[in-house]
Amino acid sequence: MEYVKLGKTGLEVSRICLGCMTYGDPNKGTHAWSLKEEDSRPLLKQAIEAGINFLDTANTYSNGSSEEIVGRAIKDFARREDIVLATKVFNRMRPGPNGAGLSRKAIFDEIDNSLRRLGTDYVDLYQIHRWDYTTPIEETLEALHDIVKAGKARYIGASSMYSWQFAKAVYISRLNGWTEFVSMQNHLNLLYREEEREMLPFCEDQKIAVIPWSPLARGRLTRDWDEATARSETDEFGKTLYVQAIEADRKVVEAVGQIAKARGVARAQVATAWILQKSAVTAPIIGASKPGHIVDAVASLSVKLTPEEIQALETPYVPHQVAGFK
Repeated sequence: MEYVKLGKTGLEVSRICLGCMTYGDPNKGTHAWSLKEEDSRPLLKQAIEAGINFLDTANTYSNGSSEEIVGRAIKDFARREDIVLATKVFNRMRPGPNGAGLSRKAIFDEIDNSLRRLGTDYVDLYQIHRWDYTTPIEETLEALHDIVKAGKARYIGASSMYSWQFAKAVYISRLNGWTEFVSMQNHLNLLYREEEREMLPFCEDQKIAVIPWSPLARGRLTRDWDEATARSETDEFGKTLYVQAIEADRKVVEAVGQIAKARGVARAQVATAWILQKSAVTAPIIGASKPGHIVDAVASLSVKLTPEEIQALETPYVPHQVAGFK
């Protein structure tokens, strides 16, 4: 396993981050494809034993049960101090007023709820899941700063939003002497590269870590275009992400397949190797529902694409409308 600093911090994270949305009670929330605890634990153990120390979950995943499963796995399979644990806040967790969003009340309530479910006194990285248009960003940023000062989070990060919003948030924190975002978890893969226009250059300039979600495009980059899976058939959010430029996207998927075949490796390794070679990217967030997914993720660190292969993968791409948070 390779380890790098998380942006300009001193925190060391594995070059692969394990996304834990896959692990949760399928009867809770909207992820009917998630794995029950007995099926999740072997994968979490495998990832930790492979040297992956960076785990990412969220309060909203399977209505909190993902955090519970991850927390128990860390207790059983690792030392807490060896794990970089990340979670998120924003989405609705209960009906009625103040059950969602990034108000001071919501943030203070939800960090305590997450810590209780995770069975820990602190998280290493606390992230806002989306931009809250109904709460002043100053209120959100000061609340996050206070949570860090209270010792409940070591660092703070953000997830998908417009570049101008992220730049505004960083500027306001800096202006007020508040804790700044150290990471951006955004939507980036061979089928969605719009983040290359502004967000990646901004993060690289400001030395902010980039930890992309869905680097395999919900699995589309790992199989033939017309092949379906149980997740692809039930993932309602995923169905909205890759419907804009089907013919161009199909050509990208075919290019991944051709390079993988020529190299004798899995397609997932090629798609992950492409995102790893982006200079702004710190650690892609890999979902794993089978042991082979973790094996491929780790193996991708050894796949070094040639300039010609990168060109073949990138040439079919056409501009896409914003997808993943708008």
